[in-house]
Amino acid sequence: MLLELRNIYKSFGEKEVLKGISFSTEGGKAFGLLGRNGAGKTTTIRILMNVFPANGGEVLIDGKPIDYSKVGIGYLPEERGLYPKKKISEQLVFFAQLKGMNRTDAVKAVDYWLNRLNMTEYRDKRLDTLSKGNQQKIQLVTAVAHNPDIVILDEPFSGLDPVNAMLLEEVVKEEIGKGKILLFSSHQMNYIEEFCDSIAILNGGKAAVCGELREIKRSYRRDKLTVSSPQRELILNDPDFSAKYLDGGELLITLSSPEEKNPVMRRLTEKYDIDGIKVFEPSLNDIFVEYAGERE
Repeated sequence: MLLELRNIYKSFGEKEVLKGISFSTEGGKAFGLLGRNGAGKTTTIRILMNVFPANGGEVLIDGKPIDYSKVGIGYLPEERGLYPKKKISEQLVFFAQLKGMNRTDAVKAVDYWLNRLNMTEYRDKRLDTLSKGNQQKIQLVTAVAHNPDIVILDEPFSGLDPVNAMLLEEVVKEEIGKGKILLFSSHQMNYIEEFCDSIAILNGGKAAVCGELREIKRSYRRDKLTVSSPQRELILNDPDFSAKYLDGGELLITLSSPEEKNPVMRRLTEKYDIDGIKVFEPSLNDIFVEYAGERE
């Protein structure tokens, strides 16, 4: 399954929120939709979900306009949308039925996911008796219980402790393994880097950068090296190399040009005890700061 958003425009009154957003992703992969607050992420997601129409552009599945009666979408919103005073199992079954499941299948699916997320003991509790992290897990059930083709996760790791974050990571990998399309929207760049093959960074209603994360990183000027060495203090004070510390104890050496890469590597390994040396690639956080900053 190939999902494409082509040249999406959206205005609210005189305010143009989206100005020609385009990106694509396919089943069995995760896509990161990034941007600062107000960049257009939520509007893009709502158009994809058919909450409201675009003013221009198309949402396509396998090259044809998406048929919402045939393509299931699951959504985990950043802001919670469940009933705090209602019994958990009852409202989960209710939401699964709203997504098209019959009651028998909905009950089975809810029981499966409560067990998968270690939440079975809470099935007859009220939502407001649970911790923030456990409420997040219950909200996740509403996004996946109906076995959707596309799963949209907006800040999915918010409020989760390390154990529950690891559990959610397993679930995400399982859903990707089933061939589903996963769309992430998050400011936690470490999770985007872990799961997403491709990203789009929105800025001012446009895609400031879009494509495979690996290729975006490789497109940067390759004029820096990271070096691991027990002699890093000597290297740091060597006037032949422009070096500084990185977090984690490695050194960052800046070259005069990318063509200096091999000669500098050779001089380093001849002169010092080197444990590791490689071309520096920017982190997703570096890329986000560059492309999501203020620009017209």
